[in-house]
Amino acid sequence: MLVAGAGMSYPTYASLLDRSSIIGANDRVRFGAIGVNGMGWADTKALLKVPNVELVAICDVDQNVLDKRKKELDAKDISVKIYSDYRKLLEQKDIDAIVIGTPDHWHALMMIHASEAGKHIYVEKPIGNSIGECRSMVGAQERYGNVVQVGQWQRSQQHFQDAVNYIQTGVLGPIRTVKVWCYQGWMRPDPIVANSAPPKGVDYKSWLGPAPILPFNSSRFHFHFRWFWDYAGGLMTDWGVHLLDYALLGMQASLPKSIVGLGGKFAYPDLAEETPDTLTTLYEFDGFNLVWDSAMGIDNGSYGRDHGIAFVGNNATLILNRGGWEVIEERQSKNKVAKPLVKPSDNGLDKHAQNFIEAIRSNTPLSVNCSVQQGAHVATVAQMGNVSYRSGKKLIWDANASQFTDPAINKQYLTNTYHNGYSLPKF
Repeated sequence: MLVAGAGMSYPTYASLLDRSSIIGANDRVRFGAIGVNGMGWADTKALLKVPNVELVAICDVDQNVLDKRKKELDAKDISVKIYSDYRKLLEQKDIDAIVIGTPDHWHALMMIHASEAGKHIYVEKPIGNSIGECRSMVGAQERYGNVVQVGQWQRSQQHFQDAVNYIQTGVLGPIRTVKVWCYQGWMRPDPIVANSAPPKGVDYKSWLGPAPILPFNSSRFHFHFRWFWDYAGGLMTDWGVHLLDYALLGMQASLPKSIVGLGGKFAYPDLAEETPDTLTTLYEFDGFNLVWDSAMGIDNGSYGRDHGIAFVGNNATLILNRGGWEVIEERQSKNKVAKPLVKPSDNGLDKHAQNFIEAIRSNTPLSVNCSVQQGAHVATVAQMGNVSYRSGKKLIWDANASQFTDPAINKQYLTNTYHNGYSLPKF
């Protein structure tokens, strides 16, 4: 299947909508979900909590997943149309919005095609599986003007926002280092197993999509897709986009000047994975350094937490994660800025879903808490770290040219290669 690319003429978003598609403040929003096995299903359930929102269609390439979800929906008297081909779902005229909860390598094409079809979009993070995909997704939203919310739900949670506001007061003093860590003791790749036929009911060719054709292997499927470069970027793009996002927000930072990523398969050298289970990446910004530190199979991370962001200032250090935030004062500091742990008081995912629907009803794409532009920013930073690790090189970013200074790196890594007749539209 060839996909529209550069040189094509595109309609405006407004021209794709008829009057029945305009959503008023009290109108019912109808949505469909593509990829309903993991976070796609969690996002779907969060949207169903929003008043006057209706699920009307689900799509997945695994019939086993579809059967499971239909049984759950039937028990709640929710009737939906069922698809195995997302393009058919996008043709359904009464769908106002869609959720994209597929493996990462499908996010870009589905988001672009949904934009072309006049749908609003809630797309899971990371938005793209390369810097080039992120750019095309931003271009699509800017061309069509639809509402796009990226599933970085921490942006909707109050204690994360409060912590950033506290940082902006300047009371921490100059911040010279930001540490971001993700230690996930429960995460473990599957064992290496022989290739096999796909499970009954799985459309494996459609699952691969633009990725290279390889024999089916159960260790690369469902949850474990995230440990293989063809489909995702490991912990760096799985948890990293959540955590690096707040590091960048707290520092009001753009893109780094240089990037060095070092790591390897140190925890599970004999299990099925390509991405590193241990990775340390140093990002150089003007005035401060950002350190990413990730490890699978270990829970005992910095400050006794398995994940977090630490803003290390001259007067104090602010530590932030999903469990809350606190401020630890420097012993010699004369400013009394210490704060005990402030715990979460709300549900970030539910609020993120609510924010998405509110943006649709008010027809204000920029009112989403994580726009595709913001999602592309942090995904680009995460991809930079992976590119440095994969290439084994220290990378220098040319901000004026929006690419690395090494042409060979740009050619190999800036945009992933599409296969099987698919191509990435350029905007």
